[in-house]
Amino acid sequence: MSSSSTIRNPDQSTRQLRVRQLGLADYEPVWHAMQDFTDQREEHTVDELWLVQHPPVFTQGQAGKAEHVLAPGDIPVIQVDRGGQVTYHGPGQIVAYPLLDIRRSGLGVRELVNRIEESIIRVLEQYKVKGERREGAPGIYVSDEKIASLGLRVRRGRTFHGLAFNIDMDLEPFQRINPCGYEGLRVTQLSAMATVDFSEVESRLVDSISHQLGYSEVIS
Repeated sequence: MSSSSTIRNPDQSTRQLRVRQLGLADYEPVWHAMQDFTDQREEHTVDELWLVQHPPVFTQGQAGKAEHVLAPGDIPVIQVDRGGQVTYHGPGQIVAYPLLDIRRSGLGVRELVNRIEESIIRVLEQYKVKGERREGAPGIYVSDEKIASLGLRVRRGRTFHGLAFNIDMDLEPFQRINPCGYEGLRVTQLSAMATVDFSEVESRLVDSISHQLGYSEVIS
């Protein structure tokens, strides 16, 4: 996958967010493309949100401990440069990568995490599902089961990596790890609680993220 070209947005009074639909794509090329985009972007490069589904893969964060990967089997484990411990990505999960210049927007990392979590909570509300935060454990939970994970990297005031929101997927691989480094942590997905259309949930998530982060225009 080639890196994204630099796009200039000279009018910063109109805050634009460019959304890219990557479909089903292998993890490593997308990860390296995020790194390239982050390293090559300039002062007026428009912020982007990449939406993707990954074939089955475990990703281990920078502080990840090997003992949390219990029995990966035939699913690859990739060591990556985000925060957090081990998690699983697979088809039926919305993975969203916000590639943002938070130095330009004046948004701190803690506030960014809070707003991304809030965007997921607001989407869940639309399906009459109550999502909650848990102190010291980024992500969103429903009745003590994790439905969304969050792991970011900030480099020179620019973010990459992002969130994973379980919609309608095979949850079995989560049993092969201690999700996010928590032994016995149970995970769930939206389809277990509501009738869902994947594309509709994805669209609602884009709307929610753009609203929470204060973008006035979403472009493709």
